[in-house]
Amino acid sequence: MCSICVHLLTHFSLFNFLFSLLPSGRSGGGVKRIFGYVTRNYKLSLGVVMLCIIINSVTTLVSTLFTRTLIDDYIVPLTQSENPDFAPLARTLFTLAAVLIVGIICSYVNNRLMINVGQGTLLRLRTDLFEHMEQLPIGYFDSHAHGDIMSVYTNDVDTLRQLIGQSIPSVFSSLITISITFVSMCVLSWPLTLLVVLMTSVMVFVTRVLGNRSARHFKARQQNLGAMNGYIEELLTGQKVVKTFCHEEEAIARFETYNEAVRDSSNNANREANIVMPVNGNLSNLIYVLCAILGATIALKSPLGATLTIGTLVSFLTLIKNFTQPVSHLSQQINNVVQALAGAGRVFDLMDATPEKDDEACIRLVNAKRNDDGTLSESKERTGIWAWKVPKAEFTHIQGKTDESDHQHADFGLIQQRGEVDFTQVDFSYVPEKQVLFDIELDTDAGQKIALVGGTGAGKTTITNLINRFYDIQDGRILYDHIDIRKIHREDLRRSLGMVLQETHLFTGTVMENIRYGRLDATDEECRAAAELVNADDFILRLSEGYDTMLTADGGNLSQGERQLLAIARAAVANPPALILDEATSSIDTRTERLVQEGMDHIMEGRSTFVIAHRLSTVRNSDIICVMDHGRIIEQGNHDELLAKQGKYYQLYTGKQID
Repeated sequence: MCSICVHLLTHFSLFNFLFSLLPSGRSGGGVKRIFGYVTRNYKLSLGVVMLCIIINSVTTLVSTLFTRTLIDDYIVPLTQSENPDFAPLARTLFTLAAVLIVGIICSYVNNRLMINVGQGTLLRLRTDLFEHMEQLPIGYFDSHAHGDIMSVYTNDVDTLRQLIGQSIPSVFSSLITISITFVSMCVLSWPLTLLVVLMTSVMVFVTRVLGNRSARHFKARQQNLGAMNGYIEELLTGQKVVKTFCHEEEAIARFETYNEAVRDSSNNANREANIVMPVNGNLSNLIYVLCAILGATIALKSPLGATLTIGTLVSFLTLIKNFTQPVSHLSQQINNVVQALAGAGRVFDLMDATPEKDDEACIRLVNAKRNDDGTLSESKERTGIWAWKVPKAEFTHIQGKTDESDHQHADFGLIQQRGEVDFTQVDFSYVPEKQVLFDIELDTDAGQKIALVGGTGAGKTTITNLINRFYDIQDGRILYDHIDIRKIHREDLRRSLGMVLQETHLFTGTVMENIRYGRLDATDEECRAAAELVNADDFILRLSEGYDTMLTADGGNLSQGERQLLAIARAAVANPPALILDEATSSIDTRTERLVQEGMDHIMEGRSTFVIAHRLSTVRNSDIICVMDHGRIIEQGNHDELLAKQGKYYQLYTGKQID
């Protein structure tokens, strides 16, 4: 039964009538996609809901049609009888009461079930939305305001709540009521029914015209809400900058512009939407008056009046309200549907954003152990040795390029992770019109410290983003242990690269939880050891509750240097095979930097490390220093070699200009 009801929900021709009322080009995909979410996990509940709606509609119709029976079979005969017997009337009224009680129970069950269906569907939608968002590339968040994305989860998803919880069952109830009422009206009087259909067509036309006019305003309102939320989020994040530069008045003025746009679009949308109900209400009253006049004429003067009794006419006039009120109700729900579709469009735009894909990926990173004979084998425990698990065909191709390999299985081979990263003629652009990296050539060995130096915007951070595959290159190749990084699963690639960013981010939670973010299965002892390694333990123990101190607002109760120490400790507890340090000590004072540098040396020991630094004193001991300028590596070598060249590095290090 429930499967039949669900089929009716998604395919029944009455819903084509609903779609015809929606503004052009907005009905099909969005509504049906929402139906897909509703029916995915609640087919049984929806079946019961629809059955309850049908029963409730039937009971309402029965009570309406009872007017004819009450007048023609009871009231008129009783008024003409000298000794009226009210017992049959009483029994009939009790029967009608029982029918109405069944309708009330069905209405209650319907409302309770739709609460569960609506909230459960939104739960699933938000979960899918968040899971998909976590699969999107960094480039998506670079090109979309964070507040606008947050607005999708709040304002846009909320528009679907009323659609799913109220509008869909109301629309279904209205369509069922219209259908059975139409059949009953045809049985009672086809001339009056024809008049009702003609006038109702006018109501449908008015609804469609006004719906088209309000739809674009509802869409604009959702977009303006997203823009305003994006601006609010941006101002909250940068409130110190606003205060520092006394930018309050300008910030308020700009907010008022966004706020005014939201008000204007909301006013326009609601003005158009609120016209529908009064217009349709007056048309409904006009239909009632015209049918009363035509019905009275037929009953009194027309030969057809023989079949149109007073009871029939009264019943038919009551049915007009049952027919036109659902049409008016549908017109009101159309506004909710249009508003929900505007929100759904933004929700599904985010859902349809292209996620990161591992089309060529076939290589995984695994824990390995060294056997007695010197070969590698996969281990289920953390051993401190990492290896690439390479399918046989790819392994055969790579094996000749490295001596750290062991073909120990018929289907795959293990290659020890060493941290060798090679760039070959790499070109890259964030957008096609503007190339930012040109012909990057870089050859590293395992365990080396590679420093990237140069002016702001030279392309240093871009190179580290490419190693992590936050972005994909347009031309050339990046090899990691002689493996094209496009053939390594992104998750495993990033797991092999610990990263400390210049802009630290701490999550709401304790200090211990923020350190453990680097490796969720790390013990408390391992987290403390990581903090001690980078000399963060000292300031942590001075906090009010030590490692259990709660951090909020991105660690706002800590200094920038302390926040960066926690970020470094987070990388230390991850214990990755390779490291990327993007200005990891930029916000630490000189004294603290010396302490941290000692801990950093312990972290970097035996690991390949990419370091971005503006303080050239911190990269003097690097094995390779790459000097970058406008997206190109213009110099490459160690500290002494570059000083001897007296080129760009010499200028940066000494501050002297070379003629």
